Amino acid sequence: MPYREFMVSAAPPRLTQYAAGGGCACKVPPGELERVLAGTGTARAGGALLVGVENGDDAAAVRIDGTRAMIATADFFTPVVDDAYDWGRIAATNALSDVYAMGGDPVVAVNLLAWPRDKIPFELAAEVMRGGADVCSAADTHLAGGHSIDDPEPKYGLAVTGIADPDRLLRNDAGRPGVPLTLTKPLGLGVLNNRHKATGQVFPQAVQAMTTLNRDASRAALAAGSVCATDVTGFGLLGHLLKLVRASGVSAIIEASAVPYLEDVRASLAAGYVPGGSRRNLEWVRDSVDYQVDEAELLLLADAQTSGGLLIAGEIPGHPVIGELVESGPAAIQVV
Repeated sequence: MPYREFMVSAAPPRLTQYAAGGGCACKVPPGELERVLAGTGTARAGGALLVGVENGDDAAAVRIDGTRAMIATADFFTPVVDDAYDWGRIAATNALSDVYAMGGDPVVAVNLLAWPRDKIPFELAAEVMRGGADVCSAADTHLAGGHSIDDPEPKYGLAVTGIADPDRLLRNDAGRPGVPLTLTKPLGLGVLNNRHKATGQVFPQAVQAMTTLNRDASRAALAAGSVCATDVTGFGLLGHLLKLVRASGVSAIIEASAVPYLEDVRASLAAGYVPGGSRRNLEWVRDSVDYQVDEAELLLLADAQTSGGLLIAGEIPGHPVIGELVESGPAAIQVV
């Protein structure tokens, strides 16, 4: 049945109901992932690899010559919203973010698509990829080809290649004491997406945040002289910060009252809408965090984000400073 006829004859399927998880909240738990990666190492071809798997950076970086490094990443996930076009936009924005988080500019991407053809009209997959194409166009990134498989769960994302200055990368291991921490998007996306999956209620503010490119924030970080950053996605603010401070050999202080949240997040949390990934994040970081806030606040700081903002070591105009890096201490992270 053609897609247009399907839309007339029946309500479009709720895509989030075809997946056990949703968005970056369906990531493998960070502790489990670290144990697996610890045994894999990094395959090196000479000395050109600048960033591999060692510190949990957002993408790999390989030096091409004296002025250029190639950034490579792949990111895909199950539906985080029911609207196919919006899901495509969110997934593409999220995949491109890995390049921006390293201080690079994406150049070319290819589609990664898994689709249950016997359950969901394949025409909806075209809407997903149309969303991805529109985001790549807005990011001045070529999108060509890709790979697709028949799969019980729908999944979509991109493999992305970008370019950066090898001497001006944003890295996990470059944090230094005394530098402020800036967050470029509000938190709470995991909570709102969980509520959307459970109720069908649409949160335009969440879609807007998840489809906002991190390009301008990345460029602002480089302009400010920052050398350390990460994006805040499936491991939550505390999880990604923990990776950063471990890699950099420092500790961090987070001022909870300075952290911004999207509208409706606290009410949704109070109503019980919390992704399983957020709870797993909190359990993973708990022993590394000294906190003076209640459990609900801590859970929000560990909330599994999808296509979240950048956490930048440096002060970036127009975005809130939420803490600072400090000398390494008994606790990797203090939340005050």
